[in-house]
Amino acid sequence: MIEIVRKRVSAYLNKEIMFRYNGSRNQIEEFSGKITACYKFVFIIDTGDIVKSFSYSDVLIGVLDIDIWLFCLYLRNLQCKYW
Repeated sequence: MIEIVRKRVSAYLNKEIMFRYNGSRNQIEEFSGKITACYKFVFIIDTGDIVKSFSYSDVLIGVLDIDIWLFCLYLRNLQCKYW
């Protein structure tokens, strides 16, 4: 399963997309950024202000959502060129 998530995440490499992080105590953080690097166990997101790292298991268990459609609506562009 992790290998499938790794391939999905690496498909978004260097593309500006929206993320939703479900933190502790029901704190939800939404941010946009680019996945700048993918390693064996983690991947790096550059938001412009800060750099964040997440594991592929964060995506697998739903702690981090990668939402390309939300970013397209955020830009008010319904014809998403990433799909």
